[in-house]
Amino acid sequence: MGDMLSTGSSALLAFQRALSTVGNNVANAATPGYSRQRVELTSRPGQGVGTQHIGGGVDVTRLQRLADGLVFARQVDSSGELGRLQQMSSLSARIDGLVSDPATGLSAPWSAFFAATEGVVADPTSAVTRGQVLSSGEQLASRWRSLDGELSRIEDEVDERITARVAEANRLASEIAALNKNITAAGSNATPDLLDQRALRIDKLASLVGADTIEQDDGAMNVFTAGGQALVLGNRAMALSTVNDPYRPDRVQLAVESGAGPVRLPATSVSGEVGGLLEFRGRVLDPARAEIGRIAVAFAETFNATQNAGVDYNGQPGADFFSLPAPRIDRHADNTGSATLSASFGDPGALKGHDLVLRFDGGSWSAARADSGEPVALGGTGSAADPLLIDGVEVVVGGTPANGDRFSLRPTAGAAGGLQVALQDPLGIAAARPLQASADTANLGDASTGAARVTGPDAFASFTGATIEFIDAGQYTINGGSPVTYTPGSPITGAGWSLALQGTPAAGDSFSLQRTPPRSSDNGNMRELAALDERGVLSGGTVGLTAGLANLTGRIGSEARHADLTLDAQGAIHQQVIAERESVSGVNLDEEAANLLRYQQAYQAAAQIISTADTIFQTLLGAVRR
Repeated sequence: MGDMLSTGSSALLAFQRALSTVGNNVANAATPGYSRQRVELTSRPGQGVGTQHIGGGVDVTRLQRLADGLVFARQVDSSGELGRLQQMSSLSARIDGLVSDPATGLSAPWSAFFAATEGVVADPTSAVTRGQVLSSGEQLASRWRSLDGELSRIEDEVDERITARVAEANRLASEIAALNKNITAAGSNATPDLLDQRALRIDKLASLVGADTIEQDDGAMNVFTAGGQALVLGNRAMALSTVNDPYRPDRVQLAVESGAGPVRLPATSVSGEVGGLLEFRGRVLDPARAEIGRIAVAFAETFNATQNAGVDYNGQPGADFFSLPAPRIDRHADNTGSATLSASFGDPGALKGHDLVLRFDGGSWSAARADSGEPVALGGTGSAADPLLIDGVEVVVGGTPANGDRFSLRPTAGAAGGLQVALQDPLGIAAARPLQASADTANLGDASTGAARVTGPDAFASFTGATIEFIDAGQYTINGGSPVTYTPGSPITGAGWSLALQGTPAAGDSFSLQRTPPRSSDNGNMRELAALDERGVLSGGTVGLTAGLANLTGRIGSEARHADLTLDAQGAIHQQVIAERESVSGVNLDEEAANLLRYQQAYQAAAQIISTADTIFQTLLGAVRR
């Protein structure tokens, strides 16, 4: 009789626990990170009665948390990659929209500006068409400044996001360390809910900075970034932080706190959203801003050079049409020398736009790309007469550098933000060629005059005219002066001017030069200005400005499209991982309903066993009393 009561009561308690577990599963079906729980039952040892063996009932051995460690590791990896790609995709798409949208991009004001220059070609004496060039030039410069300003704001936003994500990552790391402490203290009695809470926080931490996990023998979970930096070791959390860039105090870098202070971490040391932000800044934002600046510099410098080569409506050499800020140079915060560096633009065709690091060691300067560390060719000594020449930039060194001193050179980043129209008077547009040249009718050679340029405004101010006479095909004189060697293809140069010849001159040939008078209708220089959009200027003169803008738009669009496609692929992978986790750990309400019915019936049957045992016992007592 006692065996029946014991068996029934054990079953009643076991199925009551099973029913509570099913109820808990149903209640948490929508709880993020919850893993389904199951009661593990085992039969009690029975006892023999003669040749028979009678069972002793059932016991609850443990409450099992249904989770797969391998699936969890895949989920953590996927969350980190998904967080990285979400940042890359969304921010790259914003830049793509800026440069490709007609309302914010350069294509519309670019076309309008060169259309206005064509108007001056058609009517070089018109004040109206000249005014349209100034107006459209201001609109183009304004659009360039606006575009660079938007990129600068995105850069500030990236810094703010990094700072916020790092603070959130530190909070999660601290909570994981606290949960580790509770889990290790509980030992084998650690509740599934504690393990679920830790797993949920690890997954969230992975989406922020990426994560790799290693479980210790005592149940604690160590967490590392994808680059191996420890975030959680047992019950200790390592705090990430942000520090100012040593070259640019306005930009943050990632660091980890240590006993000796913050230690800077490379951008590749983390994944997740923070890794995506750092990658976007280095791979998309900085190159885009530098390239936009490079095209702006090449355009403005080339336009100014061509404008300076002609004469304006008043017959004076053309003044700069645009103004630009000088290349930016910043000293490293740890420099010990007194050196100061100043930079200016040299050859626009040699500009590459990469951010560079200049270093002084062993009495000499060296240069390397800031992003990859790749060495860059450097010439010159750094004096005013012989400046350092680096990728189209001239650098003059002042003061005394110390070994180990470093400087950041940003040749074109931000240059577009300082582009301005310097010319105010429409009559100052140098539409005319500076010289009116004519060949003597008695010339025997087939040489004819070509392009003329102002090469020195001060010297040209006193020029009134000149006669070029050829002694033979290889020598000439200017105004009867000393013979000068003539090299076919090279211009003839005088005091503040130059003139190109086409064809081959003969002995005795002569050419007369006169200064172009004020109010001239000549449009020779304006034709060159109007054709600058197609002239090879970039990359050593092999790529035109319009082609450069198209390449920039295409490259940014390609980056955005690649990030979007990669995000779609990773999203599909992540959904597969989540589905796999749900198949193991997720709550299936249909299954739980079936279990609820099964355990309810078993509970009722167990109660019936107890009731039957009680009836039998009461019957036995009644028989004894009689």
